Amino acid sequence: MSLQEAAAQADALALEGQERELADLRGQWGDELEAAARSADFRERAVAFRALGQFRWRAKEELLRRGLDDESPACRGSALLSIELLSRDHPSTVNSVRSLLHRLASGDGNAAVQRLAVLALKNGSSQRETIVLLEGMSGDDDAPEDLRQAAAKVAQELKRRQPKKT
Repeated sequence: MSLQEAAAQADALALEGQERELADLRGQWGDELEAAARSADFRERAVAFRALGQFRWRAKEELLRRGLDDESPACRGSALLSIELLSRDHPSTVNSVRSLLHRLASGDGNAAVQRLAVLALKNGSSQRETIVLLEGMSGDDDAPEDLRQAAAKVAQELKRRQPKKT
């Protein structure tokens, strides 16, 4: 079985709530996943960064930070997919890398990476600086239309979640 197949199996186990089996699978694949994340081949790194989310491996979130700084857009995108997945129930995942997500959303040279960073920000806490950044992106006529729409939608969602002022 490849790391990619093991990650798909881990994702299925996580969705089924089979925590014990998922922990066993993590134990079997930990060393290989670490090695793949440090590989010279960007394709192996991309699989590893995506697998971290599929394994629901919070203990290895530091590896995802490295993925956000990777030279390969595929690796950055895979790390962003994992951050988005891990942050669905835990906004701390996004909050801990918020400045990196801001940088990727507003200035990455790859439009797909920018969109993924915007989508990951939706799972974080609704901080004012994130909303301002996203609103600015949504009004940028030089940005691609799909990026502007994603930024506007996430900004609105974060605004709705802000605590009401009394």
